[in-house]
Formats: sequence, structure tokens, C-alpha cells
Amino acid sequence: MALAQADPDRAVMISDLSKSCSIPKKFLEQILLDLKHHDLLRSKRGKFGGYQLNKQPSQIMFGEVLRIVDGPIALLPCLSKISYRRCADCLDEATCEIRHVFAHVAESSRDILDNTSLLDAMTGRDVRRKRMAKKTTKTRDGLSV
Repeated sequence: MALAQADPDRAVMISDLSKSCSIPKKFLEQILLDLKHHDLLRSKRGKFGGYQLNKQPSQIMFGEVLRIVDGPIALLPCLSKISYRRCADCLDEATCEIRHVFAHVAESSRDILDNTSLLDAMTGRDVRRKRMAKKTTKTRDGLSV
């Protein structure tokens, strides 16, 4: 978010980001390198070097960033789309009540994270309203459905 809010024409130094975000520099370096390797950031060397977004804030979704930094977005290993594992104590996924509940939670979470951009967060745009606007259509009578 700090890079999204920064001047897009100037790179931000790691030391400045570390101080302003209260994140240890070594930890932040790893995060920034991961984001750079996935083309979300670019870096500049030298006196005026640092990091900048490589895409517009409207093109960077929270889900993408979280998957890069934290890995799969799933509350249970059997619900992960990118690193599925069967739960050790599960007898039957098809009838597992816990899995069914958490599947709805995971689906809702992914929907919000994958449709909320950095720009949405910066402007306070509610992704639920954004999704509802896409689903709303007009009828012949002018009523919203």
C-alpha cells in the first residue's frame, strides 16, 4: 500500500519503507524481492534507487499479493487450489461438514481478495458494492434486478 500511495515517478528506498511501515528491513527485503520476481514491482539501483509498482494500483489485486507473500489462501489444506492436501483426519471429503462450511468461507474470501485492488483500498471502494453493481441489470420497466 505504501508503494501504491507513493509518487509513481520516484522509487522508494527500502529503509524509508521499513521506517514508515514499521517492518524490519531484512524481512521487507524478502517481501519486495518476491513481489519483484512476480513482476508486481521494479527496482532501481543507485542514489535515487528503490522500489516502484510495476503495474497500476487498479491492476494489483490483494489475492495476488497474498499468494505471493503468504502462499495459498485456504483455511484448510483440502480447500487450497494451488497446493491441495487431503486432511489427515478426514474420512470422506464429500460428507465432511467442516469442509463444506469452510468451502463457503474460502470462496467468499477469495472472491473479495481477487476482486479488490490496491486502488480500491486507497479510495475506500467497497468491493461488495462493486460486485453488486456488475450483477445489477435493468429491466424493461426500469427496475433493478
